[in-house]
Amino acid sequence: MNTLIKNGLIISSNGRFEGDVLIEEDRIVSVKEKINIEETGTTEIIEAKGKYVFPGVIDPHTHLEMPCRGTYSSDDFRTGTIAAACGGTTSLIDFELVAPDKTTKEAFSAKHKLASEKSVIDYGFHASYSVFNKQINSELYDVVNSYGSPNFKLYTTYDFKVNDKALINFMLRAAELGAIVQLHSENNAIINIMNEKFEKEKNLGVEYHPRSRPNIAEEEAVSRAIAFAKFTNAELYIVHISTKEALRKTIQARKEGLNVYVETCPQYLILDETCYETKGWDAAKYVISPPLRDRESCNALWEAIASGNIDTIGSDHCPFFLNGTKDIFGKNDYKKILGGAPGVETLLMLLHSEGVLKGKISLEKMVEVLSTNTARLFGMNNKGEITVGKDADIVIFDPKQKYTISYKTLHMNVDYNPYEGKEVTGMPYMVFSRGKKVAQWNKDKVEFLGQAGNGKFIHRKPFKPL
Repeated sequence: MNTLIKNGLIISSNGRFEGDVLIEEDRIVSVKEKINIEETGTTEIIEAKGKYVFPGVIDPHTHLEMPCRGTYSSDDFRTGTIAAACGGTTSLIDFELVAPDKTTKEAFSAKHKLASEKSVIDYGFHASYSVFNKQINSELYDVVNSYGSPNFKLYTTYDFKVNDKALINFMLRAAELGAIVQLHSENNAIINIMNEKFEKEKNLGVEYHPRSRPNIAEEEAVSRAIAFAKFTNAELYIVHISTKEALRKTIQARKEGLNVYVETCPQYLILDETCYETKGWDAAKYVISPPLRDRESCNALWEAIASGNIDTIGSDHCPFFLNGTKDIFGKNDYKKILGGAPGVETLLMLLHSEGVLKGKISLEKMVEVLSTNTARLFGMNNKGEITVGKDADIVIFDPKQKYTISYKTLHMNVDYNPYEGKEVTGMPYMVFSRGKKVAQWNKDKVEFLGQAGNGKFIHRKPFKPL
């Protein structure tokens, strides 16, 4: 089936023009100011006058069906990718923490079974580790070259954190293999000391969650990681950066010529620490790590996106039901609240409404950080651009369509939304995944049109430096 998108404003990371896009089966075969309909054999023509046409969002940071303390995050690969598609995301990369008693191949095999049967859009996997040993060292070549996961996710906090020696060894191996080390950067000792302090003082309300993970915890961990990257000559990717102090460290490292890449999330751009003043259990909606920060950090992150010092935006989608899951271990101790929030479906709408329309970033920059840069950094060679030969992962976007965010009309499998009641301007009008229409605006919300199992695994290649 051929599809011709006519007269849309085609947005790329380096410009825009009004024109047409021709899709044959699953690929883009022509992008011109005007394509002659009679010569295309087109079976469907879509008029996109007054709308934007840009590559589907690629979310590099999701946690679908993630095991956590005896339960799971509430979106699986079916509900989570349906929500993604309806929000304009056409590919995502999910994390798999490889247990010490498993091989990466075993962990990925189980993950493939979950995703291949359920996913409605294309997907990839990030391998995540808590130890470095001979077995993992020998596996990493295949992880990069055979398993299609040319990067490793590590943590400097939680029970599955890596120590400094392991982090350095992962960086050395990544440098040999042309892979990227992704890092959740918070100083575990600082967090533990603050937790012990608040426990002793019986200060265990939700408002103490952000105080237990102060800005300096992120700043120190990022600074240490940069020093290790300099020592090992590794490519370092800081996930979900949240503070102005840590951001300054990455900007300085880049000025010194280090290959340090930076991701942030909408929650750190739009929400701030005043959310923890919300009365009652509703404040638990915002228990995420790193926590929400001050407004100065929010502003600094927006400025860094505009200046090119933040490379990608991910959702860190990790939903748990507010009532029945987040509270499963109790409501009276912030440390026992399951951390995480939904975000995969609202990623695009928020960045457009809060970023582009408020003059903080351009349309081109939005496309760059939501799609083009992500494809390049994570080796998704057929994604991220409206270009001949690329996969027909396309969003036709109505910049004037208003929508009031509500968990009741979104598709994420969770009983709240951090932005509940917020009005945004600009919504997906149609969404295509490899040429197939998977979502479309209908009356007052986006309707899902795809099918579970149609998503394909993306065998990613080693990254291309930005």
